[in-house]
Amino acid sequence: MVDVASIEAAIAPVAQDRASGIRLKDGGVSLMLDMSGLDETQRELLAADVKHAIEALDSSLTIRLLQTAERVKRRLIAIASGKGGVGKSTLSANLAIAMARAGRKVGLVDADIYGPSQPRLLNAEGKKPEAKEKQLIPVTGAGGIPFLSMGQLAKPGQAIAWRGPMAGNALSQLVDGDWGAAQDIIMDLPPGTGDIQLSMVQKHKPTGAIIISTPQDLALMDAARAIGFFDQAKVPIIGLVENMAGYVCPHCGEVSNPFGAGGAEAAAKDMNIPFLGRIPLDIAIREASDSGKPPALGDGPIADAYAKIALKLSQWLDKPGEPG
Repeated sequence: MVDVASIEAAIAPVAQDRASGIRLKDGGVSLMLDMSGLDETQRELLAADVKHAIEALDSSLTIRLLQTAERVKRRLIAIASGKGGVGKSTLSANLAIAMARAGRKVGLVDADIYGPSQPRLLNAEGKKPEAKEKQLIPVTGAGGIPFLSMGQLAKPGQAIAWRGPMAGNALSQLVDGDWGAAQDIIMDLPPGTGDIQLSMVQKHKPTGAIIISTPQDLALMDAARAIGFFDQAKVPIIGLVENMAGYVCPHCGEVSNPFGAGGAEAAAKDMNIPFLGRIPLDIAIREASDSGKPPALGDGPIADAYAKIALKLSQWLDKPGEPG
């Protein structure tokens, strides 16, 4: 005869302490399943496994599962620059992957309306997000990163020529997607400090912002404007990253600095903000990015550089105000 104890024993291997409140009444069984920390696919699999375990005991039982889940508190991390062409999208993708490799639950929003490149960087070109109850379900990219991109909302190669309100609504759809268990959402912002950026920051209020710049003075001037923008919006600056910092000749091993050296670190010191690290100017980054294999997925000095920045970001998120 099926009783509560036999049901508990049957579902224990699959429920893993997530089941409670089992009740048998009038030919039916009801129970509560705690779905905290699980994404949509994991929730569906757990519910199906529990039902199958109960049906194996008695297929005539009517099964009612009540699902509960704590609301995941999302944290938006804006990756921004004062100008285009400084490697913001590449940093965003590799930072997300490095954080995921360190065990964090990470998602990525490609909010760059002018040049959405995450589908290429994360090797997911042509994949379109599905929708469930008016929410977009992120596509899974390289490294298992769930992401949503402006590039998924337009035809390949089509210029996105939307006015501010239309673009703002589309970007909100990305941010408000069904992120499942992802807690830290990297947001690859458009370059500059215009209306799109202002609308995004005001509506979605990032937890903090990382500014990326190349070492030369002109790029640092634009980075300073971006920092001023986030200061005015009262978004904390997590720190500054220097990209394209030092080129190692693959033939002779000599290091040169076509964009200068140490400018971002010096600027960070002058502006009293943390310096998070530097990424070298290396053809391997370009080649890997073009092929949808972000360097942070591998090992070696380049992957280590992203991992160190990811560690400082993680430390800041765990203890805001102290980036480590």
